[in-house]
Amino acid sequence: MTSNSPLRLGTRGSPLALAQANLVAAALAGAGAHDVQIIPVQTMGDRVQDRPLAEIGGKALWTKELDRALIEGEIDLAVHSMKDVETRLAPGIALAAVLPRADPRDRLIGAATLADLPAGAVIGTSSPRRVAQLLHQRPDLQVVSLRGNVATRLQAIADGRVAATFLAAAGLDRLGIEAGAGLPLDEWLPAAAQGIVGMTCRAGDTDVAALLTMVNHAPSFAALRAERAVLEGLGGSCHTAVAAHAVPGDVMQLRADLFSPDGRDRIVASSSGSGDPRELGLALAAQLMARATPAILASLEQAAA
Repeated sequence: MTSNSPLRLGTRGSPLALAQANLVAAALAGAGAHDVQIIPVQTMGDRVQDRPLAEIGGKALWTKELDRALIEGEIDLAVHSMKDVETRLAPGIALAAVLPRADPRDRLIGAATLADLPAGAVIGTSSPRRVAQLLHQRPDLQVVSLRGNVATRLQAIADGRVAATFLAAAGLDRLGIEAGAGLPLDEWLPAAAQGIVGMTCRAGDTDVAALLTMVNHAPSFAALRAERAVLEGLGGSCHTAVAAHAVPGDVMQLRADLFSPDGRDRIVASSSGSGDPRELGLALAAQLMARATPAILASLEQAAA
């Protein structure tokens, strides 16, 4: 990027990704970016919609094309839903900033509460976390794989293919869609980093990094670091049934739930502290690992394989 060239912002091309990219572009414009150009980049995760993410390469399918575009100088920064970003960033990529966190909760679409779902109802989701959380509370329900963008998953309910599904409240809000009931955080934790939009740039690109720092929301960044550290400490991947949520402040509150894939086993841990958020998250992960059941340990080993 030169002083006279536009700031090239790379993003996935889905309606939600473009909505998030426009939020970032507006924030950068407010911070003095003279010209922001949004460049859609199609990812493998967008192209392959008929199989669970864990079966076809994991979260890297959402990010590797954007990482490549960054490294090769086709874009200056990339915008991500941080819950879709791998715990370890690719070499040469730096996480520089995040926007203020939106509603982190999952929404249940198709029923007012989990208790309202009839016995044996078919629920669509491809998230190991959501599958385990659901079966822990409602082992009588049936789960089928359901991927696709927000409109695709809402249509599956309208067509009667599934009775209900889950969507992130933040994504629905960003698209202006009023649907579903938010699941209380004291009963149903979200994915780590859910509701947080992040910005990556090339490591060592001090000009872009300095600009992104101007729009960074420090409390949300701290929560992100703590929650991602839980995943890091567990060796977490898209295969792992783990949920985490941090409440930033002078003393951060952090909680995480770890499940066996079938939802039968659940480990709950919480902690608080005023030190480094990453260290808080790693310590909480160690608590979870120390209490993990054989089924949970086996699932973590499989995810790491």
